[in-house]
Amino acid sequence: MLKIHHSFILQFLGIFTLMGIIASFVGYFTLKESVISDYEVRLKQEIGLIESTLQYVTDMDRYIAETAPQIGKRITVIASDGTVAAESDANREEMENHANREEVMAAAKGEYGQAVRFSHTIGIDFLYVAKRVVWQGSPYTLRLAVSLQKVLDDFYTLLFRLATVLGLLLLVVVYLAIRMSRKIRYDIAQLSAYLEEISDKNYKAVVKPRYFTEFLQISLLLKNLVKKLAKRERQKRKYTARLRLINKQRNDILSAISHEFKNPIASIVGYAETLYDDPEIDGRIRQRFLQKITANAQKISTMLDRLSLSVKLENNDLAPSYSRFDLCELATECANNITKKYTDRTLEVSCASTFVEADRTMIDLVVTNLLDNAMKYSESAVHLEIHEGMLWVHDRGIGIAAKEIERISSKFYRVEKNTWDNSMGLGLSIVSYILALHGTKLQISSVEGEGSSFGFGITPLLQKPSDTALSAEESEEG
Repeated sequence: MLKIHHSFILQFLGIFTLMGIIASFVGYFTLKESVISDYEVRLKQEIGLIESTLQYVTDMDRYIAETAPQIGKRITVIASDGTVAAESDANREEMENHANREEVMAAAKGEYGQAVRFSHTIGIDFLYVAKRVVWQGSPYTLRLAVSLQKVLDDFYTLLFRLATVLGLLLLVVVYLAIRMSRKIRYDIAQLSAYLEEISDKNYKAVVKPRYFTEFLQISLLLKNLVKKLAKRERQKRKYTARLRLINKQRNDILSAISHEFKNPIASIVGYAETLYDDPEIDGRIRQRFLQKITANAQKISTMLDRLSLSVKLENNDLAPSYSRFDLCELATECANNITKKYTDRTLEVSCASTFVEADRTMIDLVVTNLLDNAMKYSESAVHLEIHEGMLWVHDRGIGIAAKEIERISSKFYRVEKNTWDNSMGLGLSIVSYILALHGTKLQISSVEGEGSSFGFGITPLLQKPSDTALSAEESEEG
């Protein structure tokens, strides 16, 4: 298969050669027609001169023999029956009857007759011009003929000159074609190198065609294509990373569920097997075992409810049901419920009556989770306060490393320390979702070894979302 620059040169040379051949044919026929037209005029003029002198001619053969060399033409006199009466260049006795010659018949009908044909007598092409004349009272046809060999000679001369010019032009064309071929190869090499870079996923490669606008347009199209490929590559990486994250989360879910469900299920199975194996067990022990089984089953149910709630919140399947209530009162109730679980611990509440517009059940879950985490991971007193537009839960526990703070509220995330247990990593995740639904967010500050503070701003809860939107619109119109 030919390369583009080779194909270009061959096609260019082919076209140039074809044009030369066509020019030669056109030149030949144009020259021939021009010469024939010129000869016709001259022959008619010479026939007129000869006709004017026929009245003084007594010997036609002698007159023709003397006149033909002077004018350089072949002269033939044809009788009315077609026989040759006189001939300057051949033996008239050996010549055929000319009554059916084209120019003779045309002269009989009109003033002049002319024809171009090959003369078998002389062996070359001739232009014949004939006219009816009267000599010694009898009608004759006077015919003059001129050889067209000169046309060929002139054409060959012209063809030689044309070939010389075309040869020189061909050399120039070949030189220019070679230069153009080098430029084409340069631009193609640039595009090829660029495509190789793209195939290696080097989307920052640069292509700079130097000579041809078409290659520049191709390079621009390639750059647009590369942008799309780069964008798709980034999307592919993001999608791959997302798949990996989903797989990791799925593994985390299985790991978390396995970890959290293992002890309750083991307890249920153990107590149940004991009761099954010993039907005569003491009634008080049986009652305590059944309470343990019920408590562990309730624990599993609670964890499943949390998992279900997290999924619903994440998928926006739950919407807050707004009502007006006292946040301080709610926080006090949550604290009283938590102290029933941690009977040997101290939980202090410091707040004043603060009415908010929010989903009471969801906010109850938020406060309960924050208090439960603080009590679980702190051995000293826990303090809840509502102050300066914030609800804070402070503990003096183990604290959280700075690198973990931004991630502990992620779904199924668990910190590296074994002592930190985030209940399948769902507690703070649920808290974050609920607070986001209410237009606020979870804030965390912690120092390792000193304790942590978890809280959220209550300013967005002081009025209904519709009232907030209306106030914002009125502010914009004002």
